[in-house]
Amino acid sequence: MEQINSKLINWASILDAKTREQALATSRLPFIYPHLALMPDAHLGKGATVGSVIPTERAIIPAAVGVDIGCGMIAVRTQYSLTDLPKDRKRLRENIERAIPLSAGHNNRKVQATAEPRVAELSKLAAKAGFSPAQYVANWELQLGSLGSGNHFIEVCADETDAVWLFLHSGSRGVGNKIAQHHIGVAQNLTRKRQITLPDPDLAYLEEGTPQFSRYIEELRWAQHFALLNREEMMDRVITRFSTWVGGPVKEQERINCHHNFTQQETHYGRSVWVSRKGAIKAEHGDPGLIPGSMGTASYVVEGLGNPVSLNSSPHGAGREYSRNAARKTFSLEELKKAMRGIEFRATEAFIDEIPAAYKPIDVVMRDAADLVTVRHKLRQLVNVKGN
Repeated sequence: MEQINSKLINWASILDAKTREQALATSRLPFIYPHLALMPDAHLGKGATVGSVIPTERAIIPAAVGVDIGCGMIAVRTQYSLTDLPKDRKRLRENIERAIPLSAGHNNRKVQATAEPRVAELSKLAAKAGFSPAQYVANWELQLGSLGSGNHFIEVCADETDAVWLFLHSGSRGVGNKIAQHHIGVAQNLTRKRQITLPDPDLAYLEEGTPQFSRYIEELRWAQHFALLNREEMMDRVITRFSTWVGGPVKEQERINCHHNFTQQETHYGRSVWVSRKGAIKAEHGDPGLIPGSMGTASYVVEGLGNPVSLNSSPHGAGREYSRNAARKTFSLEELKKAMRGIEFRATEAFIDEIPAAYKPIDVVMRDAADLVTVRHKLRQLVNVKGN
């Protein structure tokens, strides 16, 4: 841990100058209390740093939550062992790819039977909040149970005992993105009208007690719940395909579902604040959590240590070292295939920007996080599914 100043505390041993400056700029905002916490996976983001924990008094920065509201992880530990699995892993990968829409803009053709109660729950929640998700995306219901692209994935993994886990990463899809972009715009317009000078337009904020703040909180909470149910829906479909492939039902030994792009009200250092975790998970003492590595590297099932200086938080993954554009210019498909040796995946140039070398080494991130979480399980990948 490094105390950069009274308002910025850093756990990242790998931290470039631009990311440090971005975090410093955010930490100087007058409503930050008690301090901004940089996680070990911190890297440059839009407005606010990805891998940062941003506590704010009576204000929220919509861009500090991010545009994928509620993005996070879900994992299920099955009763199966590595030796129970069929050898044809490609068949499982292709069946999962058929069951779940992948890539940006790809939705379900109809609301699946398993999704119907979840869609009904979300419709009721939106009505209670006084808004219609259809004002953002007309067919939002068809997005429930879809993966998206970028660093989102579905994996089959094995832990250090060879127990098999099902693991996936996704968020609130297009509807969450539209909600986020709308409220970022609202905050920016208010800032301009009030002639407030900020170090970055994406640090525009909404003040508690205003109609704009209240509307954002209602829609933010809805999008966070959409993201959680989206992961549940996909996991149920993965379990169905896995069960068919392995030849027997899955008896869940454990299920963990956690956000890493979200805001909630918490008490820290004796005061009530809004804590925005942009690429960070909540890690109060005993909290279960999931920290994925990149393609081809280890992921971790963890338990929070409740470190008060970190605002009870921990990293959410490996953290990028190369931008997507830089990674595509630097690495090749052959290098990606080499990094993914022994893992069943769809080998395509579309995934070059997700190559492990584009990310910080996950073992360094976990070493930096030693006073934030304890490791319960270390997972190695067997099957990887991604969207372009």
